[in-house]
Amino acid sequence: MTVTETSVIASALLTNEVGLHARPAVKLTQLAKSFAATVELALEPDGPWVDAKSPVRIMRVKAAKGMLLHFRASGSDADAAVGALVDLVARGFDEDAGEGTDHA
Repeated sequence: MTVTETSVIASALLTNEVGLHARPAVKLTQLAKSFAATVELALEPDGPWVDAKSPVRIMRVKAAKGMLLHFRASGSDADAAVGALVDLVARGFDEDAGEGTDHA
């Protein structure tokens, strides 16, 4: 995690099978909204950055498994916000438990 004068920045590897589809996008945005900080996400370290509190914008990112998600936050709880989001991605959005998976 990198802390600058104005932002906290960290990255996490997307490991869940289907990538950043609807359910993980909603989980990510709900978590981001729980913080006062401005939280953004990008697929490249230099952006373009999108509002991590917007489900529509997050789903438009169309990140696939194996991609690196970059988080940037600024505000009083920026450090906690970025840490929580990186942890959520590292846990595979808690989808490892088999919820919503098809076994054909």
